[in-house]
Amino acid sequence: MTLPTTNADKSRVSSTGYDLTPLAVEERDRLAASLTPDERRVLLHQGTEPAFCGGLLGNKEVGVYACRLCGLPLFRSAAKFESGTGWPSFYQSFDPDHVAVRSDTSHGMIRDEIVCARCGGHLGHVFPDGPAPTRLRYCLNSVSLAFVPVGQLG
Repeated sequence: MTLPTTNADKSRVSSTGYDLTPLAVEERDRLAASLTPDERRVLLHQGTEPAFCGGLLGNKEVGVYACRLCGLPLFRSAAKFESGTGWPSFYQSFDPDHVAVRSDTSHGMIRDEIVCARCGGHLGHVFPDGPAPTRLRYCLNSVSLAFVPVGQLG
């Protein structure tokens, strides 16, 4: 006999103290109800916003970029850099446990898709052509992110 699995059975906390328990379907649906059509297309259906059009591309404020769907901190502004690609780019995540990597074979190529580790929302892709010290380039969709200025961090 197999017992049903609950979210409590999958509960875990990141090294920076954030709850990474996967969201229940009902909670994810509740949060998704507040998304715009474009945010829904990107976060829930692995879409991509057009290059050089994202609202956070030119953001230079100090703070944290969090998941637009569930609010999990994903990247610090200190790790943001200008990659010239047209999407916000970062060389390091807020916490390695906060960003999950999946294989993406869409569009006739093999890439590493990045998703929020808590809610599974599509963020973008990661490539091995970034700056030191990591040599990674996390290439993100602005609509997948919510920016939290340093003075408003909880």
